[in-house]
Order: sequence, then C-alpha cells, then structure tokens
Amino acid sequence: MVRVTTGVHAGGHEYISTAHEDQKFGLSVAPGADGGESPAFAALRAVLARPELHLLGIHSHIGSQILDPDGFEVAARVVLQLRADLAAATGVLVAEVDLGGGYGIAYLPGEVALDPERIAKDVAGAVDGIAARLGTPLPRFSIEPGRAIVGPAGLTLYTVGTVKPVVVTGSDDATFVRTYVSVDGGMSDNIRPALYGARYHAELANRVSDAAPVLARVVGKHCESGDIVVHDVELPGDVRAGDLLAVAATGAYGRSMASNYNLLPRPPVVAVLDGGTRVLVRRETVDDLLALDLG
Repeated sequence: MVRVTTGVHAGGHEYISTAHEDQKFGLSVAPGADGGESPAFAALRAVLARPELHLLGIHSHIGSQILDPDGFEVAARVVLQLRADLAAATGVLVAEVDLGGGYGIAYLPGEVALDPERIAKDVAGAVDGIAARLGTPLPRFSIEPGRAIVGPAGLTLYTVGTVKPVVVTGSDDATFVRTYVSVDGGMSDNIRPALYGARYHAELANRVSDAAPVLARVVGKHCESGDIVVHDVELPGDVRAGDLLAVAATGAYGRSMASNYNLLPRPPVVAVLDGGTRVLVRRETVDDLLALDLG
C-alpha cells in the first residue's frame, strides 16, 4: 500500500496530527513543486511500473486522539478521488483503502469517546455517496483502531511517596495552594504528559476518604521538573505516603513508550479478571538493567 497525506489536520496535538504536509509521514496528494503530478500519484504510478510489486491499495492516517469524526469523511473523499484518478489514468482500480485509526478515547471525566457504530455508519454513508458520484465500485475498507481497543483496557497503579503543599501565586496575583503528590513512576512509564501535554485523571484506589478535596498535581520521581503524570486533579486532602493512585486509560502509549530513564526498572503488566490476576509482563530488575553491560 502507498501511504498518502490528505491535508486533513486532525488530532489532539500537533505532534500526533499526521496528515498535514510539513511532516515526515506519507506522500502528499497536493501538486508537486513544479505544479505538476502529486508525489502520491507519482508513487502509485511507480509501484505499478514494477512487475515485482503488487499495489494493494491506498493508505491514509490523519492523526491520533480524534474526537470529531468529520475528518475521516474528508480524508475518504480525497483518497477515493485519488483512486478514481489513478484508474482513469492507468486502468488499475486498487482493491483496498485503509483509512487508518486515531479514534479518540475518554481520558478525563466528562470526555466522550468516539462511538464505533456511529463512525462506521457515518463514514460508510459518506463513502457510498462518494463512490457513486465518482462512478467507481466500492473498495475493501480497513481501519486501525489501536488506541480505542487497548487504551481503556489498561490503567497504571502508583504508590504515593512525598506529599507537599505549595503556595502558588496565579496570573492575577492571587495565591492558592497546590498539593504536589509524588509517585514511584513518572515519565519513564508514561512520557506523554511531558512530551506533548497529554492529560490524565487520577483517583485514590486503596481506600475511601471523606476528606475535602484539594487541588493536586501528581508528579514522578525523575530529575525533571516536567516529570508530571497529572497536571491538575482533585484528590482527597488526606492523601498520604503509601496510598495507591490509579491513572486510567494508559493501555495505549504507556508501556509501549516506556524507557529506563534514570535507570528506573519498568513495572509489570498484570491482567485482572473477576477477582483473579495474571502477570503478563514481569517487573524489570536491576539485573535486567545491567544485562547488556560488558566487562
């Protein structure tokens, strides 16, 4: 398949919006530098000219953590037009179109994830109409809803270490108290908040508290002031060392982006079902960290 950039800008942050022109992914459907054939069209022609290659189809991925489905319809329109143009020029109508993934999930209370049934119906309806207008048969469609499947399936459990109230002066010169809650992980197991400001929610997980809530910031144990797990969240005012904090929706882009920064071993992955547990990935040890050293 040939991946194309459709010019559709979608996603929660510039770093995860993957279909604009000025970035590394895909080949543009816009005219080339000389105003002629687009890089995407030239690539499709080039594949067809190589007898050892089989052009299965056209691939598009417009971004990640998308909560407005309209972008998928626009991208489908661009890709199907490109498919029709290729058929008109070469006689080859590719069999498959992959519209990628990027379906957003709920990270915070009040957020609403994209409904798969709604997306399927809306995009299918749009594709039907586009193909009919172009006079081309429908291709086989594929999608890649990775985060939507594994994101909500995982959460991260941290143990609280130090709790520190800090008096902060706001932009209006008014003061308020922010409680820093440090935990035994951080940017090594979830780099997303530090990398591009991803937002998460935390809850006290080991007990029920009737204490009045306080404005808190959950921070990691690394030597970076940007090592923040949750920027702002209300936690019980009696949160203390030894408590467990649960951070939801970390099944995607948590473990898969984890590192051993500051030589911190990565935590285990544990499956939980009906009161039972099973370790899927064991906890790293110091021996693991030293295993690649020579001499």
